Amino acid sequence: MTPGVRLIRNDQLAQQVEYAYAATVDAPLRSIWVAGACPLDTDGATVAVGDYAGQTHQVMRNLVTALEGAGAKLTDVVKTTVYVAGTSQKDLVTAWQIYREYMGDHEPPSTLLGVTVLGYSDQLVEVEAVAVIAGAE
Repeated sequence: MTPGVRLIRNDQLAQQVEYAYAATVDAPLRSIWVAGACPLDTDGATVAVGDYAGQTHQVMRNLVTALEGAGAKLTDVVKTTVYVAGTSQKDLVTAWQIYREYMGDHEPPSTLLGVTVLGYSDQLVEVEAVAVIAGAE
């Protein structure tokens, strides 16, 4: 994790959650806002149509690539939003479990949302993130 980033748990809130309730960032750091990572291959086609787990794997690989392009990694993430198009909580849990596999022990504040539709044809999952890394000297 980037120095200056502190994930905050609160013993007055439920401890069973797989995310911190807040995060603080001490300056000077460089902020990175990552557009929603989508389940697209390099040709722009939606992968794993109808498969929440398969799409989440692609989303997370694309998120890692986007972060790397900005000089960051998943452990530099301070906030995420996970969007899942569907009507079943089971589908949200499936996407969340894959997301958590990629995040490992790093548990930044996150919001998991069920939505009716996402931007690309057959898209079921999207993850956006904010990360911070050491600023330019």
